[in-house]
Amino acid sequence: MTDADSTHGDDVVAVGTEGYVGRITLDRPAAMNTFSTDLAADLDAALHAHEADSSVRAVVIDGAGSAFSAGIDLTEHAEYEDADGYEEWVAGMEEPFVTISEMGTPVIAAAHGHAAANGLGLVAACDLAVAATGTMFGATAPKVGLFCMGPAVPLMDAVVRKRCLELLLTGELIDAGTAHEWGLINEVTPAGEHVEAAVEYAETIASKSPTAIRRGKEAYYEMEGMGYTEALGYSNERFAGLCTTADADAGIEAFLEGDPLDADEWPDTS
Repeated sequence: MTDADSTHGDDVVAVGTEGYVGRITLDRPAAMNTFSTDLAADLDAALHAHEADSSVRAVVIDGAGSAFSAGIDLTEHAEYEDADGYEEWVAGMEEPFVTISEMGTPVIAAAHGHAAANGLGLVAACDLAVAATGTMFGATAPKVGLFCMGPAVPLMDAVVRKRCLELLLTGELIDAGTAHEWGLINEVTPAGEHVEAAVEYAETIASKSPTAIRRGKEAYYEMEGMGYTEALGYSNERFAGLCTTADADAGIEAFLEGDPLDADEWPDTS
């Protein structure tokens, strides 16, 4: 990573920027980037930091070492004694899922190795996802007496019901090709090229109107839970507001003149 490379907490998340692209790397390679309490909190903080940075137009999340993320760090299970403690624990693990859905900045997962349990949930929660060939995905919690209830929430919006339940109930792994076929990921890349592909998606997004992308993503997640007619009415309201922006004025003018704007030419509204 370049520009403002940094790490948060106890070196469990690395954060940086490359041009208009925010980068986050899960950095617990010896533990297959499992979600510890610290990793979940630092991932969430990194997402908020990129969202607050007006120069960041898209974010890529990848994993260090041999895996994207193998789930929750089960060594923390013994630290709690009752349901209230476990509820607080798991809520922190899944806060990044909520944050991604509330961000105007698009987030792209770049997976490799394994994306299991909460790792699967993170892939599903991201707006787009790519994976290297050979990546395995699974809702593996039933193998240890648990169930991927939290990851099920973004997963049920990413794949159809029967496929979602197949993952959740069997706890078995699927490969990247199957994940692509089921709609969980956007692209399968050759080994080692997953981050490059995710950054390419991010840079493509970053070349478009920052205002339109942010408002459009926010509107999409709002409309997802609405009825058909309500969603159309809401979309009309949001589109009308977008028509009044500096990005719309500049973008339409440039298009009509035959010279569409590139990433550096959009109005600065920071």
